[in-house]
Amino acid sequence: MSAPIICPRRKVLPEWIDYNGHLNMAYYHVIFDKALDEVFDQLGIGVEYVRNDGGTSFTMEVHVCYLQELALYDPVEVRYQLLDCDEKRIHVFGEMFHAEKGYLAATSEQLCLHVSMETRRSAPFPLQIQNRINAVMAQHRPLPRPEQAGRVIGIKRRREGMT
Repeated sequence: MSAPIICPRRKVLPEWIDYNGHLNMAYYHVIFDKALDEVFDQLGIGVEYVRNDGGTSFTMEVHVCYLQELALYDPVEVRYQLLDCDEKRIHVFGEMFHAEKGYLAATSEQLCLHVSMETRRSAPFPLQIQNRINAVMAQHRPLPRPEQAGRVIGIKRRREGMT
């Protein structure tokens, strides 16, 4: 597995374009989500795991930064890195690039929780999955922390009397 994990390329589809003539914000989430499905498959917690082993991962929190526009048919590539993990959670960070021009278009930081499909409650990952996630985490730990990771939303106010 690569560090970061490089997901298959996609193209911006016509139905994803909004009245501003660019990729609608909702479809950035779709692209990140489909790419995260690829990551989950590589970690052994994808669709086959859900069907056969009774566990899944729910996204608990997402923070997306929209950095540059994407337009109709633009090719995009998403790269994910693990920022942290424990026995129940994975903290991931995705970067969406224009696959030909190379610019960073958006980022998505997510906290995912492992859930038992039987109880619909959080549950530890099975040991073999924890070991796989920890191995990937060891590969990703040396990667630089993305600039947008851990951002907080808010309006910064200038103090009175300052220009």
